[in-house]
Amino acid sequence: MWRPVMTGGAALVLLAAPMAPRAVATDGVPPPDKVLIDVVSVNGSGCPTGTANVTVSPDNTAFTVSYSHYVAQVGVGSKPTDFRKNCQLGLNVRVPQGFTYAIANFQGMSQTAFMNHHFAGPFNDDWQTSDTTDIDALVYAPCGAMRYFNINTELRVDAGTSDPARTTSLMAMDSTDGSINTLYHFAWKTCPAA
Repeated sequence: MWRPVMTGGAALVLLAAPMAPRAVATDGVPPPDKVLIDVVSVNGSGCPTGTANVTVSPDNTAFTVSYSHYVAQVGVGSKPTDFRKNCQLGLNVRVPQGFTYAIANFQGMSQTAFMNHHFAGPFNDDWQTSDTTDIDALVYAPCGAMRYFNINTELRVDAGTSDPARTTSLMAMDSTDGSINTLYHFAWKTCPAA
């Protein structure tokens, strides 16, 4: 009998190219024109080609990264390397002229930082974590410059006290619609006129 049990932890690392805060206004109003995000690179065992997608919210306040194949597991039916899965995404965030952005609220941690969330099993339920960047710690993209936004996520699971010869322990960033996704919220500033 296969019994999903989750133990271990999840980690999220956001790697952003060095960015200087050069925007002026702190009005926080999103641009009226559409924000476009292209996935320019995908690498990792948790997101084979074609399994990661980015969707910008209609009001330009957030974007969602969805994964369709991102599960770490140990035990029956697992390969020795399945205990750790990762996904590295390179995103080209194209914002309307006159605006710049920072990431203010997300599941993980900003800049080149490392955040761990541990969940001790046995655990057979949904879970969610959220982290928020303090307003004075926001790092905005330079106005008018094109920089890739890099996201590096990782899932790790271990059997804990379970018997891996008889059980399977797994972890995924599950959501109610059955996809695995991560939501990132924008913070907006207007750029000075050139």
